[in-house]
Amino acid sequence: MAYERARQRLAPTSVFIGRVLTNLLVVLMLVAASLAVGMWGYHTLEGEPWIDAFADASMILSGMGPLNPLQNDQAKLFAGAYALYSGLFLVAAAGLILSPVLHRILHRMHAADEDENPPET
Repeated sequence: MAYERARQRLAPTSVFIGRVLTNLLVVLMLVAASLAVGMWGYHTLEGEPWIDAFADASMILSGMGPLNPLQNDQAKLFAGAYALYSGLFLVAAAGLILSPVLHRILHRMHAADEDENPPET
């Protein structure tokens, strides 16, 4: 979904809310997919029951750290890679959620400047 350009009018509130909800939906789908990958890794590589795999994957994804100590090297490598991915994912998810809000704030500030100093024609 393209945002309005600097010279265009501010989008209506309904368009803004649609952008926010769309980005939230995208982030929620990415969180679900990331959680599923983490659960699969802990279940397959460490042999954890699904509920423990869910707990460990969700703790890593949220930046808290694993609950259970890992017993084999494959699981430790997976957990390290998953933790690095999760840290970057957190930053990207925050950017996706905040981008329509920040764009609207910056666009409104720019529109206010245009109102005070209209461009010369």
